[in-house]
Amino acid sequence: MSRDGPKLVHMPKPGPGLQFPDLPKLELDELIDQLVERAQDVKRTQGRLRSLLRAIEAITSDLTLDVVLRNVVESACELAHAQYGALGVVGPDGGLARFLTVGVDDETAARIGPPPKGKGLLGALITDPRPIRLRHITDDSRSTGFPPHHPPMDSFLGVPLHVRDEVFGNLYLANSDRGEVGADDEALVVALALAAGTAISNARLYQESRLQQRWLEASVEIGSQLLSAAGEDPLRMVARQAIDIADADLVSVCLTTPDGSAFVVEEAFGVRADELIGSRFPLADSLTGKVLAEGEPLLIQNGSRGDMPQSYLSTVIEAGPLMVLPLRGAGAPRGVLTVCRVRGRRAFTARDLAMADGFASHASVALELADSRAAEQKLVLLEDRDRIAMDLHDHVIQELFAIGLSLEGTATQVADGVIAERLRQRVEDIDRTIRRIRTSIFELRGTLATAGDGLRQRILEVTSDLTPALGFAPHVAFSGVLDMRMGDELVGDVVACVRESLTNVAKHARARSAMVDVSIADEILTVTVTDDGIGLRNTGRSSGTANLKARAEKWAGSFELVPGSSGGTTAKWKVRWR
Repeated sequence: MSRDGPKLVHMPKPGPGLQFPDLPKLELDELIDQLVERAQDVKRTQGRLRSLLRAIEAITSDLTLDVVLRNVVESACELAHAQYGALGVVGPDGGLARFLTVGVDDETAARIGPPPKGKGLLGALITDPRPIRLRHITDDSRSTGFPPHHPPMDSFLGVPLHVRDEVFGNLYLANSDRGEVGADDEALVVALALAAGTAISNARLYQESRLQQRWLEASVEIGSQLLSAAGEDPLRMVARQAIDIADADLVSVCLTTPDGSAFVVEEAFGVRADELIGSRFPLADSLTGKVLAEGEPLLIQNGSRGDMPQSYLSTVIEAGPLMVLPLRGAGAPRGVLTVCRVRGRRAFTARDLAMADGFASHASVALELADSRAAEQKLVLLEDRDRIAMDLHDHVIQELFAIGLSLEGTATQVADGVIAERLRQRVEDIDRTIRRIRTSIFELRGTLATAGDGLRQRILEVTSDLTPALGFAPHVAFSGVLDMRMGDELVGDVVACVRESLTNVAKHARARSAMVDVSIADEILTVTVTDDGIGLRNTGRSSGTANLKARAEKWAGSFELVPGSSGGTTAKWKVRWR
């Protein structure tokens, strides 16, 4: 710079310098954009993989099967960004046995009605277990529409769930928030389904082991209960344990009748069980008869099958899945345990049948031990009764005989006729008491004294049968050689006479007590039935008395119905027995 002021410096004009061609610049921009986009894709993929890992962690965090299934549906909806999800469990019949939903509230589900059975598009995955992805559900010809009140659904993804080598069920997803379910969504849900198969398998094994443990604990409890002197009835305990462990609606325990022609419901637990207890059903052409004949458990999914008769449980409930289990005795099965769920509930599996059959076998052994112990106790009781009966016969009756003979001798020596008559009446009272004691001896000794089909035994059975109708137990007395062998026809007529006479008392006499006296003397068999009722007034017994008279005349005998000496009525039936 000079003193005169600044000087202008002239710079040379710039030359071509560094310049970037336009075409390479565009390519670099595209490469950078692609790199950024790929990075975003990697980021999104990484995020979805994290979501998949979280979903797998969620479905493997619990071993309860119902919780696992619910977590599978919820995780699949999250992965595929689906509004609605469902999991259908395939049943033994090829339809959907269970149907879990996500996104549909309880009120809407109730308006829709029963869950689907696996038809149309839902059934396509059952018959051909491969993924189905649709932009619009209506694009597939197998779609049959929706029932009334069903929420609208458009995009769709269906993925099968494999547990080991079997198809356990299917995942159904609908209404992606992106408008359609993408290929990436399908890949993630398929990966989730593979992990879910392992989780479901583990949950099923855990559930089965817990169930097996409960069956074993129930068997031990029954055995322990039978060893105690008092407690719950064994058959009732078997039914109560079975309905709880099997998650059943009705359980019954049936035993066969002595003649083997029918079975009786001894115990029942559950829905309308009171209506079944004590019911009698024929064995012929019944599920119970089939199981008893074959000795093997039976599994039925719908209460009955076309090739089998309907279960007797259908008389009180709409029977669905059934397990009929034999209660095996020392020889042939003694009865059956029937476990039932109502129609529409999930079916029993072969594994359920095996575990329940093991329980029934253990229960059968326990019941056999209980019967053996009861038989032993009964034998001890009968021996004790036999001792008491011998004491009554050898001491009490002999003393009464001696007293009676003494009174009879005294009566012959008394000059006063009134006193003598009273003494003779006391002798008759002693004779009647002796006959009653003999009857009591017979009842105490039971089968130790006489065959079960003897006249005494059959008469006692008749009086026992008619006790509820009479409202009291009639007194029974025997005298004479009644244990001698009589013809079956005569024994039948004698028993019929006693039954008819007591039935007339129950129907017409309004009695508070009755007496049956059966005696044999001088080859004459006499049946006398007395009561303290209203007597012969308007009894309406003509048909019954005619029948009794005809039976007596068949044996050259007689029948008469007369007023009692102190009120009531006396029926006397006499025949010559040989």
